[in-house]
Amino acid sequence: MTGLFVVFEGGDSAGKTTQSELLCGWLEARGRAFVATRQPGGTEVGSHLRRLVLDPSFGDVSPRAEALMYAADKAQHVHELIAPALARGEVVVSDRYVESMVAYQGAGRGLGTEEIARIAWWAVNGLHPDLTVVLDVHPDDGVSRIAEKDRLESAGTDVHERARQHFLDRAAADPEHFLVLNARLPRGEIAAAVAARVAELLATRAVSS
Repeated sequence: MTGLFVVFEGGDSAGKTTQSELLCGWLEARGRAFVATRQPGGTEVGSHLRRLVLDPSFGDVSPRAEALMYAADKAQHVHELIAPALARGEVVVSDRYVESMVAYQGAGRGLGTEEIARIAWWAVNGLHPDLTVVLDVHPDDGVSRIAEKDRLESAGTDVHERARQHFLDRAAADPEHFLVLNARLPRGEIAAAVAARVAELLATRAVSS
């Protein structure tokens, strides 16, 4: 049996966590084994890295150091959690993955998307998602409304606008593996669109196996 890797991307406060949970509920109702996770985090190593990259109390962290910590989180995540689950034939549902790193550290922080993408994809050993769902929301309607922001959420509107554009550009360049949805649509409507796309992918795998 072949596993399926689904990732939710998009700006902060776009509803990625909610939609991840709704997809997991849909999978559970159909008897599909799944693993739900988030990045950074999801592993013991990742939980420590999450605090290092997001906690404002650590002060002025170099954008390059930040990028490398995100890469380390993803490398451990794939090694410990994602790759084993896919090998067991399970569905992995992840709140953020490589494109977030490229969007925020590459485009947002200005380190260069191509360079950051090389580092990120090397870190995950080239493991690409089968589907990336981009929940699109303008920063003024998303991150700007968060009262208590972490270090990345506080990076400034320009950073978040450049990250948003990266998500949209990547999706436009690869519609086979991306699904863009307006994050402010009713949550049930978004969940139905995601489930329909995932159902197609699962049916394809059932036929091929």
